[in-house]
Amino acid sequence: MCVRYLGFFLLVWNPQVLHAQSAAQPCPAPSLNGGFLPPGQSAYNHEATLSYACHDGLKPAVKGWWGSSRCQNGNWSPKPQCIDEKACVPLTIPNGHFDASTDGWYGERDRIWVRCDEGYEHKDRDATPQCINGSWSSVPICEKSTESCGDPPKIPHAVILVKGYQEVFAVNSQLHYQCEYGYAAEGEDTKTITCISGTWTEGPTCTQSAAQPCPAPSLNGGFFSPGQSAYNHEATLSYACHDGLKPAVKGWWGTSRCQNGNWSPKPQCIDPNCGDYPTVPNGDVVVQVNGTSLKYQCNELYRLEGQESVACQSNGKWTEPPSCKAAFCVIDPNQTTMDDIRLSAVEYIKEGQRKHIPCIWIARTRLIRCTYGVMYSSVCCTSYDHRYIGCKSEGRIEN
Repeated sequence: MCVRYLGFFLLVWNPQVLHAQSAAQPCPAPSLNGGFLPPGQSAYNHEATLSYACHDGLKPAVKGWWGSSRCQNGNWSPKPQCIDEKACVPLTIPNGHFDASTDGWYGERDRIWVRCDEGYEHKDRDATPQCINGSWSSVPICEKSTESCGDPPKIPHAVILVKGYQEVFAVNSQLHYQCEYGYAAEGEDTKTITCISGTWTEGPTCTQSAAQPCPAPSLNGGFFSPGQSAYNHEATLSYACHDGLKPAVKGWWGTSRCQNGNWSPKPQCIDPNCGDYPTVPNGDVVVQVNGTSLKYQCNELYRLEGQESVACQSNGKWTEPPSCKAAFCVIDPNQTTMDDIRLSAVEYIKEGQRKHIPCIWIARTRLIRCTYGVMYSSVCCTSYDHRYIGCKSEGRIEN
């Protein structure tokens, strides 16, 4: 007789759980085809643990000859089930993943394709284990690629623009540094490094930049205190408006401060009948005519839709302002449906632009274009295929 018929059960049950979490739901006694449970309760408290065993020729759908399941707010997790003893339970692959079975287990002769995470590669090219007589033919190992890079260099007064910490970055990964406010990298405040053959390219040096003065601002419909051509950083300037207009701030006069080359808030005189001018997200006013007519311009990566100018009407309202719509596509490596590409950071593609995105296979890329905010992509091809033969289109891509 199989030792599993000896009725070896483990039942762990904390009677205080019901008091500590009164809102948690109990679980009804589970049903189990091809196996047996401890005798006799019709329900179990939240967090109760229940063990089970299976009949000859079957085994639990978890590791070991017996299984256990815990009551989680009305449901058993994992669900107690007995499967053919020649079936296999899922593997655990550090730094790798594969398509999960809807049943939670794999049948005799089933194969799985293990895909290594970015920056890792299959040891000994082992990627497709097979379920044979209840065991996997092998356990693939995903080890760090010799072409991958570790931690990027730490730069004083800089931060890396990336989502979350990671230990390994794939070859050709790019990271962007942002210098601290008041610091700059070679005339800019951002700098890109690239992983090449296991080594990061040289990072930026963020040096403290001198605060910039502000040129005397222009003001349609108003006037300043007389006469400087430039003002030092942190200087404050007052202004007033002509009859029929008012400052775009509270009060009959306005003030503005020089902030490293820019006036904040921007000195403006507006029509008092219409009040403050309309705000356009991702856009700004570029031309103002006597406080009654405004012209807008969108920020980079956005396109203007609607009339670019607004006017103050006799009813005290501004005409309908334009909107600034996104004119780019974005590929987020944590959300994209393209599981055959290698990206370590979010990639932006401008409207009408085409970009080659590296695939998991060496020397292959996807050619992706952005049209009205929608991405269209080829399959993974070599540079020769893209240029001379033509690469099959996969069509619209949902990110």
